[in-house]
Parts: sequence; structure tokens; C-alpha cells
Amino acid sequence: MKVLIIEDEPLAAERLGNLVRELHDEIQLVATLDSVQRSVVWLSQNTVDLIFMDIQLADGLSFEIFEKVEIKTPVIFTTAYNEYALKAFKVNSIDYIL
Repeated sequence: MKVLIIEDEPLAAERLGNLVRELHDEIQLVATLDSVQRSVVWLSQNTVDLIFMDIQLADGLSFEIFEKVEIKTPVIFTTAYNEYALKAFKVNSIDYIL
């Protein structure tokens, strides 16, 4: 399974990456991105099986990614903000981890 992490806080991205890799040997962390812009460019050229996505990124809200590129991949939002939960499930979210 190919996994993408979109998270702008380096320590949080590293911790999440470590947790994901510990789950199963077949999970491959293919990239960690820290901005809306980098995510849009990467997702327009690549595909993965699962995306872990923070809400607030260095250059805006991650919901902007969905406005710029079509994402059919399941998304698990990882954030400290509960006020975006309903909006998250209107995109391709399968879970919302606070």
C-alpha cells in the first residue's frame, strides 16, 4: 500500500510516518508534503492508496487541494481542529483523527 502524508509540522509528519510504517511491512510511505501548492503539483502527477492530511498547512487549508486537483484516494484527516470535521467528510475523507 502506497501512503502519502501531507503535514507541515516536521515533528508531526515524522511521528505519523513512523506510526504508519510500524503498522505493516507492505506499507510504503512514498512522500511527505508540507504545503497546498506542493501537494497539488505532486497529486496531479502521482497516485497513492491512502492519504493522511493535516487541515492547516503552511500556505493555506488543505481543502484548497481538492479545489485544484481531483482526489479519488481515501483521505484520513489528522488535525487538532474539530471545527473542520463536517467539511472533511464532504470531500474524500474516510476518517478524522483529532
